[in-house]
Amino acid sequence: MCGIAGFVDFKEDARQYEETYREMKRRLGRRGPDENGDYLSERACLVHARLAVVDLENGKQPMTERVGDNDVVLVYNGELYNTDELRRELQLLGHHFKERSDTEVLLRSYIEWGEDCLQKFNGIYAFAIWDGNKGELFAARDRMGVKPFFYSLTESGLVFASEIKALLCHPLVTPEVDRGGIAELLLIGPGRTPGYGVFRHVDELKPGHYLKFSKEGKLTQKPYWSLKAREHKQSFEETMEVVRYLLGDAIKRQTVSDVPLCAFLSGGLDSSAISALSGVKRTFSVEYSENDKYFKKSLFQPDSDNKYIDQMVSFLGIQHKHIVIGTEELTDALFEAVEARDLPGMADVDSSLLLFCRSVKEYATVALSGECADELFGGYPWYRDDTLLNHDGFPWSQSIGYRASFARPEVWEGLSPESYVREKYLGTCNGIDRLEGESGKERRMREMFALNTGWFMQTLLDRKDRMSMYSGLEVRVPFCDHRLTEYLYNVPWEMKNYKGREKGLLRKALTGVLPQEVLWRKKSPYPKTHHPDYLKSVSGILSEILCNPNSPVLDVVSREALENLLTGQSNETPWYGQLMTVPQTIAYFIQMNEWMKKYQVKLV
Repeated sequence: MCGIAGFVDFKEDARQYEETYREMKRRLGRRGPDENGDYLSERACLVHARLAVVDLENGKQPMTERVGDNDVVLVYNGELYNTDELRRELQLLGHHFKERSDTEVLLRSYIEWGEDCLQKFNGIYAFAIWDGNKGELFAARDRMGVKPFFYSLTESGLVFASEIKALLCHPLVTPEVDRGGIAELLLIGPGRTPGYGVFRHVDELKPGHYLKFSKEGKLTQKPYWSLKAREHKQSFEETMEVVRYLLGDAIKRQTVSDVPLCAFLSGGLDSSAISALSGVKRTFSVEYSENDKYFKKSLFQPDSDNKYIDQMVSFLGIQHKHIVIGTEELTDALFEAVEARDLPGMADVDSSLLLFCRSVKEYATVALSGECADELFGGYPWYRDDTLLNHDGFPWSQSIGYRASFARPEVWEGLSPESYVREKYLGTCNGIDRLEGESGKERRMREMFALNTGWFMQTLLDRKDRMSMYSGLEVRVPFCDHRLTEYLYNVPWEMKNYKGREKGLLRKALTGVLPQEVLWRKKSPYPKTHHPDYLKSVSGILSEILCNPNSPVLDVVSREALENLLTGQSNETPWYGQLMTVPQTIAYFIQMNEWMKKYQVKLV
């Protein structure tokens, strides 16, 4: 995994910003601490910061091939999981390889097949190729959106980067936020509308899309992949076998590494499956100081993880380490998490993962995670609770009025919060590929699949990428395999809901792989702290922010609304999903203030 950035200019000499490129590399240094490089020419300048995982001696970037009279240059962040197959195919077509890195395979795939190479890739990636023969920048992002790619059009060219912080290094990109950006923060956040970068004139290449920027200054962006509806004709037993094969194959492909590899283990179904099928020898879990004392059962968190973790460790005979996070360090890391994400995020859900990944990095460079199974197999509460399921809007965020109430009155002049969110919601629902004559239930479940993979999953993937790469830890997500996603998009709900249980199909497919108690354990989400000191701590910080009339968040958010949040007079509706309740909502506004201050956000 790495960090990439660059600038293409068809009017002026792109090399005039050479000092800027050095700063962009520095800003991406946490993503790629092992080495860095650059390619500088009149029309295109590309930079790279590398985290070496495979073929440590080679794979240096930017990687250049001379084709005809011109350079074809690649900068790439990600992993191809079908490298060996592609290399063999290219060798049969006459290509000769100097090394065994997937970087060279990706570059030669583009040289051989052009944009059609994207149909052949199995992996997680964001890359940019300067094609000197065509005088064109070609960039693409993986189908599921695991790896990030942001860009900004300028008067003379296009700037791109893995992270917004590097993009903002360029003098032609300014940290401005307009009313649409504020609406994203208050009505959608910590999620984001696909393709939206929150900062004005900052866009994100959507998952499964590519872009071309030509010498005419023309930008085109097109999808190369989308979910297609197909009739599912297999029996339950056959479906179960396909799921077992696809998951096992995805995990096997994603264990390729020349550096130490481990897995995250919470004792839940998904992480336990990854730990068991991957054959890793070391696992890690996150917990919070004194959580055993303060843990409270709820609909969303019925029990704590530790006994299930211990059971899996014994069952697999592996080494395991519990990473314990204290309340003070959890609070302090809220500020670092803003720098990692470049935006306000999921509060302590972000900061705890950042601290967790930092500790794991001491032992390994690559980790496997069970993220994304809930979106594919129907694990979240809103798949099963009729009120949440039938809500005419995003099921994880039913509090638009509550959210909108935090803004200063003038923020919503000329903009309807309800209409803003509804337009986003309907845009996804109306764009879904369906089968003709689908029943009401199946129709809604297909919508839920698209909404969850296209929105909620993206928030979690953002979090996973930024918090892990901030410490130079590569986290792979085998459940996010595009083949598994394509298949499950068309599996009927009654199969996924086997025995009336969340992720019932997955549980049945893993029979014999996991202990029965773990296999049928009720879903429990990512753990959060229950320590009362956390609420006290974040409340104290927000109180200090309110005491400072120059706090930038007060230019957007109502002081009275924040005071009501602190005194408990505010509505206690969760801000986002099941993990962001009152303490996390308070922390979200702390992060918003820090973000506006740190990035010197200008409201326009």
